[in-house]
Parts: sequence; structure tokens; C-alpha cells
Amino acid sequence: MTETYQRPIDRLIAIMARLRAPVGGCPWDLEQNFATIAPYTIEEAYEVADAIERNDKPGLREELGDLLLQVVYHARMAEEEGSFAFDDVATAISDKMVARHPHVFGDKEVAGAAGQTRMWEEFKARERAAKAKASGKPQSVLDDVPLALPALMRAEKLQKRAARVGFDWPDVRQVLDKLEEEIAELRAEIDQGGKPERVADEVGDLLFVLANLARHLKVDPETALRGCNAKFERRFNFIEQSLAAQGRAPKDATLEEMEALWLRAKLQERERS
Repeated sequence: MTETYQRPIDRLIAIMARLRAPVGGCPWDLEQNFATIAPYTIEEAYEVADAIERNDKPGLREELGDLLLQVVYHARMAEEEGSFAFDDVATAISDKMVARHPHVFGDKEVAGAAGQTRMWEEFKARERAAKAKASGKPQSVLDDVPLALPALMRAEKLQKRAARVGFDWPDVRQVLDKLEEEIAELRAEIDQGGKPERVADEVGDLLFVLANLARHLKVDPETALRGCNAKFERRFNFIEQSLAAQGRAPKDATLEEMEALWLRAKLQERERS
């Protein structure tokens, strides 16, 4: 492309239009639709989060570009079918941010971050009410919790919404009691040789309560689990490397040997911390 553009975003929009051009476009891009691109959009958002967690600023710049491409991609497909265009997306989010921040763009006063959070939730509640009215469906406090969220994250958001209207345990100890109850129910189902769907149902209940416990303890369950995953990788890598130094692989070792190496890795991490 030899054209010059005043803004980089204009160039990116033009590149996407060229890729989707019926004549001379990219065959792969032409075959895509909203459903086939959606998984890439989710993946790119996670890669942004990963770059942030690793404090990789060059990587973050690249991943944000990949995520921006996803927005441009969806907007281009919408423009082709006459639904909306990129400028409509930018205008809609700009209008929303101005409306939700009257203390910045207007003369309303807000008492600190907590007051801003309450006002933000009030705006979102009014938006949900308007959407429900427009669709003709009964309004629910659980409306607009995206189905595409990771299940653990969605569980926490559903619980937060229900808690706003008083459907919540007042004490974290009650959540722990419920956790023990769910463990007992899962154990009973296993002991009775329960059907796979029943066991899966009980495991789901257990995970849901764990998400609730994390919420009560003000721990983000997704972040906690990511940290645990990273810890598992570190310690298992230690097992692999220790066995490799002996000319062996995990498949050649006993569970007891690997457990001993796991405990050694755990001890070393504690000594370094």
C-alpha cells in the first residue's frame, strides 16, 4: 500500500478493508465471520493480560496492537453487512465513558473511588434496564454477565451481582461450611459410584463455592489460579530437570521419587522468599 494516512488507525482500517476485499483480498480473511474470529479476540485479550503480568512493555505494545486488530476486524465485517462501522464503535464507547463520568465531564461531585464505583454501577443498572425494556424480556440483576467469560470468572461476577440485592452469606465462615458440605456431597457421590453427570454436577457446585470463598476473601480467583498454575509449572520443571541430571525422565521415576523432588522445590522456594 502506497497511500499515506494522517493517523495510524486510518491505515489499519484500510489494511483490513483490503484484506476483506472480494477481489484481490486474502482468501483466509474472506472466509471469516464473527463466530470464527471471536476465539482469536478472546485469545488476544489473554495475551495482553499475560504481557502485563510479565511486565513486558514491548510485548504489551505488540499484544495491544493484536487486540486492536480484532476490534477493526469485527467492525469491518459489521460495515460490510451494513450494521455499523469502526467510527460507530469509537463514538459509542466515547459517549458511554462521558455519560458514566459526569464528575469529570460535568458538574456532578463524587466522594472518592467508592462513590465513583457506586455511580458506575447505577449507570450500568439503568443501561441493563433499558436493554431489557427494548428486548421485551423481564429484567434480571444477572443480565449482561457475558457467557463467554471463563467459568470461574463468570461465577464470581454472578455472585457479586446477587450479593448486591442481599443474596449472600454475611460471614466467610458460612462459605467454608458450605464448602465442607459440597465436599461431603461429592465424596458421597463418588462412594456410591455416581453417574459421570452427577459427579460433574457436584464438582461444579464445589468450584462455584470456591469462587464464592475467594470473593469473600477479596481474592481474584482467576489471578489466584494463574499463580497456582505458574507454581505447578515451576515445581514440575524442577522435577524434570532433577531427573534429567540423572539421565532419567518422569516416566522412569516412581511417584514417591517425584513427590520428594516436589517437596525439595517447595522448600527451595520458601528459602528464597
